[in-house]
Amino acid sequence: MKKTLITVAATALAGFSGLAQAQTVLTVSSWVPPTHGLSMSQKEWCDDLASKTSNRVRCNILPRAVTPAPGTFDAVRNGLVDVSFTVHGYTPGRFVLTQMAEFPFLGDRAEPLSVAFNRIASKNPEFTAEHQGVKILGYFTHGPGIIFNTKKPITRVEDLQGLKFRIGGGMVNEISKQLDMNVTLKPAPESFELLSSGVMDGTLFPAESTDSFKIDKIIKHATQVPGGLYNTSFVFMMNPAKYNSLSAEDKKVVDELSGEAVARRFGKAWDRVDEQALANMKKNGVKVIKADNGFVSGITVRVSKLERDWALAAKAKGLKDPSGTLSEFRAEIAKLQK
Repeated sequence: MKKTLITVAATALAGFSGLAQAQTVLTVSSWVPPTHGLSMSQKEWCDDLASKTSNRVRCNILPRAVTPAPGTFDAVRNGLVDVSFTVHGYTPGRFVLTQMAEFPFLGDRAEPLSVAFNRIASKNPEFTAEHQGVKILGYFTHGPGIIFNTKKPITRVEDLQGLKFRIGGGMVNEISKQLDMNVTLKPAPESFELLSSGVMDGTLFPAESTDSFKIDKIIKHATQVPGGLYNTSFVFMMNPAKYNSLSAEDKKVVDELSGEAVARRFGKAWDRVDEQALANMKKNGVKVIKADNGFVSGITVRVSKLERDWALAAKAKGLKDPSGTLSEFRAEIAKLQK
């Protein structure tokens, strides 16, 4: 009897040990606060992954980022962290094709723009080739870019001159050059210090970021451009070795939660917080202006060459028909926004 009990106990212990060994823990990092829509969407993705794999795969979300924002892509590629997201423009010159999602006037909501971006990028392998070394879980964008500043209303292109703006990089850097803006390339988390100290007069952001980076009480003026002055492209990604270590069953779950599901999750979250931030601006007395036709025309004239430049750079990167791809992207956005 005693031997039987010992055998049963040993078998049970071995079983528990097997379960423990079968569990995969993904190290997850975010360079924005835990309450930011990006961090919360990433956590929701993790929660769904744990639920759908019966906790065989779960996330360990780190209390702070393993690297400043620009180093995130390499941190995932090198296995310093298993899952995270990054802004393509934070590493200038590295990503060309994804700038397709950053032109002016593309759309007024993040969800349709993100879904269209993910669909077009996913069907063109050249986009994947730009992300060599990581497993792409999905592409997405933030909401339409707004002009924020602490000094004066911006009602025409000429009003942008004489002010110092923080920008995040990517196509917005090229747009700002064409508009003769005085800009400095800095990650979003540095915005509060730059604006509160007066080092910068303004920033280009989606509405949400005024709340997330606590500049809602500093900003005095905002100019909204129909379809956005710009957008910012993101990639949500995973270390490929970690992905390959999963069972076929668990890989299938990761795949089901990726792609368009990621684009919808992150895009929808961004639209929700953009709406809340716009309401908060009203409460805080921020003077919000909608760019009129003259202002939009002034922007259009100055930035028109950027699409041609991008098409040439994209072709050099192997994309066969950049202009056709951009047209298809715009058509997809229009269809999704209906």
